[in-house]
Amino acid sequence: MFTTRTVSRNQVQEYASYCVSIVSICLLLVAIEPLLGAVRSPDTSVEGKGWSSRNPLPEDWDSGRYISIDEIKPGMEAYCLTDYGDAGIEKFRMVVVDVVRNIDPGRDAILVKGLDERFIHTGPVAGCSGSPLYVNNRLAGALAMAWTFSKDPLYGVTPIAEMLMVGRAAKTKPLKQVSQRTGLTIDLSKPIDFAGIYKQVTTPSETTHNKMTTATYLPCPLLISGLSAEASERVRGLFEPLGFVAVSGGGGSGAKTTTAQLTPGAALAVPLLAGDIEASVLGTVTEVRDGKVYGFGHGYSGYGSVDLPMATAEIYTVISSIARSTKIGSPREIVGAITTDEAAGVFGRIGAKPTMIPMTIRVNHCNDTKPRVYKCLSASNKSLTPILIETAVAGAAYQIGSLPLDHTIEYTVSINTKTGESVRFHNTSTTVALNELMAANVSSLALLMNNPYKEAEIQSVEVDLNVTPKNTISHIWSVDIADPKVEAGHEVNIEVIVESIMAQKTKYHLTLKVPDDLSPGTYSLMISGQNEYERFLRKAVPYRFVADNYSSLIQILNDILNIERGKLYCLLLLPPGGVSVERAELPDLPATRALVLQSPKRVLKVQPYPHWIEKTVDTGTIIIDKEILNIVVEK
Repeated sequence: MFTTRTVSRNQVQEYASYCVSIVSICLLLVAIEPLLGAVRSPDTSVEGKGWSSRNPLPEDWDSGRYISIDEIKPGMEAYCLTDYGDAGIEKFRMVVVDVVRNIDPGRDAILVKGLDERFIHTGPVAGCSGSPLYVNNRLAGALAMAWTFSKDPLYGVTPIAEMLMVGRAAKTKPLKQVSQRTGLTIDLSKPIDFAGIYKQVTTPSETTHNKMTTATYLPCPLLISGLSAEASERVRGLFEPLGFVAVSGGGGSGAKTTTAQLTPGAALAVPLLAGDIEASVLGTVTEVRDGKVYGFGHGYSGYGSVDLPMATAEIYTVISSIARSTKIGSPREIVGAITTDEAAGVFGRIGAKPTMIPMTIRVNHCNDTKPRVYKCLSASNKSLTPILIETAVAGAAYQIGSLPLDHTIEYTVSINTKTGESVRFHNTSTTVALNELMAANVSSLALLMNNPYKEAEIQSVEVDLNVTPKNTISHIWSVDIADPKVEAGHEVNIEVIVESIMAQKTKYHLTLKVPDDLSPGTYSLMISGQNEYERFLRKAVPYRFVADNYSSLIQILNDILNIERGKLYCLLLLPPGGVSVERAELPDLPATRALVLQSPKRVLKVQPYPHWIEKTVDTGTIIIDKEILNIVVEK
């Protein structure tokens, strides 16, 4: 039985429109199906200008030599090449776990697990950074990442497509995990603060290398040799926060007679220090093409454009550890230069000549049988060179052991630049080890190489140290003035008794002539050591400590660093007169003109010029305090 239903004309039209819409959508889907297929299955061939994830493949991509991550699937068999020190470069079986997209913004990774018994025994190994991974006998990338305290040899692999872009115009983005020493934030509009600069240079930015649950880039072993235990500990304090693992290595002349070459899987060294004292970063070569070398699979410091030595290396063995296994070895021959250090790896050229800074350190140590001379070459890098110089000086100073508990160090430093300017200073410190020397030396190098005016090209560095077993700290026991009342034009006779740490007293006589035109009144007389004298200068004439161009920076460094600690300073403080305009001193300017210059409408900084009369006397001790007395100038 059927029921008859009346349908209006409008309902028929609506139903027809609905059918037409459905048909249109189906036709549209059919039309765009080829495009959807292209998105789902990207063309990885060179002819199709394929792509890997979001990043295009390099123009010279060779699909017969390399495999993109879009071709890699979980469970695929793989192997890596690396040197464990047993039989040179060896093949180690691995398996692909998976591909991780966007592991860091704009970056991908391949997860692989080692199947070889030695890989399982050691777990992730520092120094394997850059070991090439092959899938289907094509290069897929480099071992670069691991998990701290991982029980399995699980590695993250940097895709080779990303590594091949290192050093090209398309710069890869630096990763947070790459340890970087931040640029110096030096405010040269204020008086130079050596202690503050030294703290910046030797205090690296926070890294994530020590987090136990986070995937981090494999730390690079820092192979050190020619350093005593005490110097090695100092080096560890400087470099390990940057992500390096400081380990004792050998010198550049090992026992093996075979000639090492830079080939995929071979050890790759960056000798930061070479010579009598050595420090080299160790990794592995990933790829070599037409004299171009790719390695590490991650930046070792992330500096970008660099000029660092690139050397072959010899691996002795792998030290297995629950915390972090590491390779040990030694650099061999410098064969080129690393020119780029980016997030995805380092890039160098065989045959390129790196810039190296010759350094000579002469040490006359009270506990040694004879003076010794150490010669080194330091890599030239605006961030690394200052701490490398500190490493070498510490290595030489502590070569035969710790300094005596009571000690005095007399030092002379010469920092020479290729344009002829030099910073040379001579001074003394006592009972503070190398701290004052390092603050002066390291800060000077940092300022020369990182100032906003001109980056100095360091030609050479020379350091002379004389260590004696005595404490030369002293203080002012008494100050006597023969007659505190004196007429203008006459002399003030002062007697100062200085007591050393051993209670030995020494008497010094000083004479100051009162200016002929000094007005009657009461005036202060300051007796002090170097520290208080410098503090007075920083307050009275701060512009002498402020650099406004490269030339003034050189001059200021030479002036400040040569304020000798082994002197007694006597100052008669006089009324201000004249003005100083920026760094220009006009002490004899008439008062009327000085008043005009001090107008607040002027752009240049103008201040009254302070006057004082100064006398010094050598004491051979470092005076740590001051005394202030008054004298009366009579009419």
